[in-house]
Amino acid sequence: MFRRRDKRDWGHRIKGFFWPKGGWRRAGTYFFHRVKRLPGSPYSIAAGLACGAAVSFTPFIGLHFLFGALLAWLIGGNLFASVLGTAIGNPWTFPFIWAFIYRIGTWILGWEVGHALPEELSIAYIFEEPRAILLPMFLGSFPTSIIVWVACFWPVRKIVANYQKMRSRRRERRRRKIIMATENKE
Repeated sequence: MFRRRDKRDWGHRIKGFFWPKGGWRRAGTYFFHRVKRLPGSPYSIAAGLACGAAVSFTPFIGLHFLFGALLAWLIGGNLFASVLGTAIGNPWTFPFIWAFIYRIGTWILGWEVGHALPEELSIAYIFEEPRAILLPMFLGSFPTSIIVWVACFWPVRKIVANYQKMRSRRRERRRRKIIMATENKE
């Protein structure tokens, strides 16, 4: 019933992932509305989203969904909100995130930026010498993730709480109108 009439091929799906058809503003607005309408308490939604966002600032790219959901589950957050929160880490933002957490990690270790890196960095080098890149990124991700968690949690909690209050008031007004309309008919 809600399927597309003409299925999109893989090329269009990939293009839509990197550049939404309706634009980034519309995609962001949809994302924001989706988070507000999640079922659950403002705490659980905000905690789940914050966990997903915080985990996006770690170098473990294939495990973000898993770590976000695990962290959200441990603190009583919404698991679906944690999945939505991991969208902060995406192909557009990962280069900036990785550069930032690498710099923070080298600062924590007291190394110079680019310490022990070859002229041409390759995937093979990362796997052969994980200490040179992954260690600073791992250490830099801890303080960054904590800051991101706090920066996401408090505003989202307030927005969701206000939205839920407004929605319940609207429902109560509708219920009263229906009751008054039925009383007037009698």
